[in-house]
Amino acid sequence: MKSNTVLDPMKSSRRGLGGFFETLLRRFKTVLHIGLIVPLYVFGCVVIGLAVAPGLLLIRWIDSLFLGTSPFISAWASASAVVAAIFMTGFFLVFVLPAANFILLFGGRLKAWRGPYYSLEAIKWYIHNALTYVLRYTLLEFYTPSPIAVLFYRLMGMKIGNGAVINTTAISDPSLITIGSKVTIGGSVTIVGHYGQSGFLVLAPVWIGDGATIGLKASLMGGVKVGAGARVMAHSVVLPKTEIGEGETWGGVPAVRIESARLAEPAKTVS
Repeated sequence: MKSNTVLDPMKSSRRGLGGFFETLLRRFKTVLHIGLIVPLYVFGCVVIGLAVAPGLLLIRWIDSLFLGTSPFISAWASASAVVAAIFMTGFFLVFVLPAANFILLFGGRLKAWRGPYYSLEAIKWYIHNALTYVLRYTLLEFYTPSPIAVLFYRLMGMKIGNGAVINTTAISDPSLITIGSKVTIGGSVTIVGHYGQSGFLVLAPVWIGDGATIGLKASLMGGVKVGAGARVMAHSVVLPKTEIGEGETWGGVPAVRIESARLAEPAKTVS
């Protein structure tokens, strides 16, 4: 079976028109970076504007209804409309951002890859996460955990089984992440489908099996596989390419397998 991973990214990136562009991208990093980012920011303003527009219409409509009332009543109505508009914007971003992701990435999904940070695949990775972070750093906390947050991640390409609970917003590369049924992702857990290695960017899928539990503030990095029913203890850091077997318990920094007997030991008391 042919692998999607680029084994020799420097040689591969020199082929064709895309390779020529990547050569220029690495040689003129600052100029081309600005040339790419500015249009993306303009596009982002237009996309986010689509989500903001309904709330703005609501504010204008409320202002027109309370026109001529007392200053306090008018201000109260306008303020309420602004708050409602903010939450409306977050709701519409749940749909607008994945649509933009689908258009810009020609399908919306990243693939397993290893190559230079200044390359076409890295640009796709940047766009995918930038769109994810728009909601993550604005209103996603208000929808977490809830079906709305799960819906957003699914629309961004994450595969999520039935009954999964995701109580965190610290997720990058959602299209590289698979979460099985009845999985519990604890509060402030970090899951990323990438890491850096020897000057290269590595995109590697993360897979979490059915019934697994990821404890509070644990971190899972690119290429991690967590077997069905496994547990990752709170505050643990699971390094790239780590494979956790079914039913196993891992913990620590970096995370290692913890024997069941140790977990069963009663807490020692000091007299």
